[in-house]
Amino acid sequence: MRATQGNMQQLVECVPNFSEGRDSAKINNITDSIEAVPGITLLDVDPGADTNRTVVTFVGPIEAVEDAAFQAIKSAGEVLDMRSHKGAHARMGATDVCPFIPVSGVSMDDCISLSKRVGKRVGEDLSIPVYLYENSAQTPKRKNLATIRSGEYEGLKDKLADPAWGPDFGPTEFHEQAGATVIGAREFLIAYNINLNTLDKRLATDIAFELREKGRAHRRQNPDSPNLLDGDIIRYEDGDYPCSLCDYVGGGPGEIVDHNNSEHAYDLEAVLRDRGYKSKDLIGRPVLKPGLFKDVKAVGWIIDEYGCAQISINFTNYHKSTIYDVFDIACKLAEERGLRVTGSELVGLIPLNALLMAGDHYLKKQRCTPGVPEARLVEVAVQSLGLNSVSSFDPKEKIIDYAVSDSSNKLAGMSLQDFADELSTNSVAPGGGSVAALVGGLGSGLVSMVAALTHDKKGFEDYRDEMEAMGIKAQTIKQQLTALVDEDTDAFNAVIEANRLPDSTKEEMTAKETALLAANKRAITVPLEVTRLSHQVLELAVDLVNRGNPNSVSDVGVAGEVAYAGVRGGSLNVYINLPTVDSDPKFIVEVKKEVELLLQQATSLRDKIFTDSLNIINK
Repeated sequence: MRATQGNMQQLVECVPNFSEGRDSAKINNITDSIEAVPGITLLDVDPGADTNRTVVTFVGPIEAVEDAAFQAIKSAGEVLDMRSHKGAHARMGATDVCPFIPVSGVSMDDCISLSKRVGKRVGEDLSIPVYLYENSAQTPKRKNLATIRSGEYEGLKDKLADPAWGPDFGPTEFHEQAGATVIGAREFLIAYNINLNTLDKRLATDIAFELREKGRAHRRQNPDSPNLLDGDIIRYEDGDYPCSLCDYVGGGPGEIVDHNNSEHAYDLEAVLRDRGYKSKDLIGRPVLKPGLFKDVKAVGWIIDEYGCAQISINFTNYHKSTIYDVFDIACKLAEERGLRVTGSELVGLIPLNALLMAGDHYLKKQRCTPGVPEARLVEVAVQSLGLNSVSSFDPKEKIIDYAVSDSSNKLAGMSLQDFADELSTNSVAPGGGSVAALVGGLGSGLVSMVAALTHDKKGFEDYRDEMEAMGIKAQTIKQQLTALVDEDTDAFNAVIEANRLPDSTKEEMTAKETALLAANKRAITVPLEVTRLSHQVLELAVDLVNRGNPNSVSDVGVAGEVAYAGVRGGSLNVYINLPTVDSDPKFIVEVKKEVELLLQQATSLRDKIFTDSLNIINK
């Protein structure tokens, strides 16, 4: 699987559910507290009158999401009163559930830690009992939300009095107004539909049952129908316990359970438990066949608006079961039933990484290198999955990473002419630091280009894997350096802002000194990263010069020259800023030592790239 390219922004999604769906003033009070936190983007507010429940979706960096979630829970606890709440949806508190979901640049462990910090804060500062669930759960029995929420608000007082159900954070006393809150971390849920060229719901259901983790009742194939729903259900009988995955027949429940565990890694006991019965009581029960994909839920239905049947799918962990794998198998199962998949659609947003993985997959199937720009990977994924079949797929609206990105006044998004014009004014930013990042990125782009041309060239088949890996790495470095074009200017502006801080009092002077040191270190670490990344481009280019397509060797030579400029340009911006952090001599020594080594190595690499390129050209 492929990780997201480039210098990913850190994004966490939070989807709190509040026990109010009718009073817009109260809902606005809660959402206003969320939007008041800098760095937060409010994506959706979905109130339901019947359920008397509102689902809110917002995203942002970890620190901002942490504060926004706490403020929202605090606000809900103040404006809502569970003593008078009635609704169709199960609930146990004013803020019923608050999950944190990694989107980009953060891990599940990060979100687990985040959930515990928020839970602790809610419990201690607001005196609201908090239960942890899903990946944050402290014990297996608390992993499932429905289990924690059993008895709902009305049974909460008795639950809190039970030592086995003491909260993970907060008091055991019943909070009459706010109830309790369930907080945790889970994977991003992707809602996805696959369209079929039929109006037969049973055919869509048949395929859905094959795909979903829950699986289906095992049936004998009806010779007159490709639809397994038309076959007879196979049931357990006395002394006859067949396996749903092979020809084995056990003589008793223990034998079939052991067989499934040892031969198929299939926990039949757990599946039976989820269905509400035990292995010792199987006679007359259907033999259960597991579905093809973990963490996938699926049903079949008819969409009158589209005039077709649809397989409606929820991915609860798109890393384990990918969209492209499910789509490809759905196409195969449809064909076996005389059907065609006519396209697919996303309901809501999708993480960028899910589509990059799909683009990577389909390019490899076409024997093309996936070492291409991010936009191309997205384009391939959209085309291959048929995401434009129902309505136009706009990446800026459907991909969560793009939907929340701030692209205003970004240097990297300018045309070449506009950037050159901006550079040529009497403004001190952008300056040499941004240019160093830019030329380093151009060098990486050239490396990726030559790697792609080599990957596709006849006679270079032995180098395909190497060129693919090199192209992907070069694309990643290119995006990181491109991001640093703006980061360098932002770092300079941060220094200016720190210098403008007041310093009339001792406290203000201390705060200003701290801010200045941080800003000046940032003004050093950004060009240092430019130096490091441009050096990596040289390392790629020196390997490529003698292995790559000889018709493009001059491009590798140019890559070496501009990457070298990136190394030296980045180092100059490091050196000019080092005196600003003289209060940290250890930092200065460490940075100087690293830059000197990078410069020395870069000179040798540049000279070798140039010499080898020239030798190949002059052969």
